[in-house]
Amino acid sequence: MDAPVAPPKVEVDASHRYGSLTVHEELKFRVNANEFVCICGPSGCGKTTLLDMLAGILVPSSGHVLIDGMSANPKKQSISFVFQEPSTFPWLTVAENVATGLKIKGVPAATIRSKVADIIGIVGLTGFEDYYPHQISGGMKQRVAIARAFATEADLVLMDEPFVSLDQPTREHMQREVLDIWRRMKRTVIFVTHNLEEAVYLADRVLILSAKPARIVAELPITLQHPRDPLSAEFTEIRSKCVRWLHATH
Repeated sequence: MDAPVAPPKVEVDASHRYGSLTVHEELKFRVNANEFVCICGPSGCGKTTLLDMLAGILVPSSGHVLIDGMSANPKKQSISFVFQEPSTFPWLTVAENVATGLKIKGVPAATIRSKVADIIGIVGLTGFEDYYPHQISGGMKQRVAIARAFATEADLVLMDEPFVSLDQPTREHMQREVLDIWRRMKRTVIFVTHNLEEAVYLADRVLILSAKPARIVAELPITLQHPRDPLSAEFTEIRSKCVRWLHATH
């Protein structure tokens, strides 16, 4: 007897329009629990609009966006969002910023202290707990935002090009840190990026969107073991395949 197939964590089957402009046309995909999926596509194809629908901020014009079988709704589900620019609260310390979501959920103070200490250690901010955002670098601020997103035990972590403003060494370091957090804390992550090398480095699966009206034109599983070597022949081959699909969307 076959084992039962686990239901998807996320299911999208939706179209969205702004007046006469069709942004997404029958956009369909699924994401499994604890999967790391990267979404790539040409500029202006509606990737951020898709994240807004996944966050429950925007309701699709038709179809559905489901999390655990229910319509995406930030009031009913725990959904964390990491933006392109660091989104720290300037009046709170590093530790207080990381604790924000836990406090909103009513987590006991002792548990908050323990969770915050653990994830601050994972992202390499031990010793900076009492610093304020203006006292730390942009890369460190983004670490705070990522730590806050993962600390809340969210049903879904959405990341909208979170490393785009970082220099290359910091970006590579942050990629490794996000993978480390994801492996340790077991979350479902949907990560938007224009950087195909980043997508192949991070993802279990890469989804390529077409230009507007956007739809999925390619779904590429990445079976390489972590840590991945961007200079390896296997990595280069997968990246080249992503490039070919992306160019085909124009």
